[in-house]
Amino acid sequence: MIVYHGSIEEINKPDVDHSKEYLDFVYKQNLEISIIEQLAKTKNITSRQAMDIYYKSRLSEQIQSGQYGIENLDYKYLAEDLIENESELFAGVK
Repeated sequence: MIVYHGSIEEINKPDVDHSKEYLDFVYKQNLEISIIEQLAKTKNITSRQAMDIYYKSRLSEQIQSGQYGIENLDYKYLAEDLIENESELFAGVK
């Protein structure tokens, strides 16, 4: 496997054993960004409002803790699930 670091350095043997924790962090971070963007788009709210809602949700806690492997599900599904199961978080959002 060839992994590129930056734009000029080629790494032929990446240290996957020591990179797993970092890769998990980046994966979860990207998942959270996608969920927040999907919430904003679906509910027609600002990204800031979507971020506030997301970080107040049980879903956010479950993803951070890795509960139930929920972080492996599709971000669109997770956003819809949050909308349906935590609708009280959207009360009063304009």
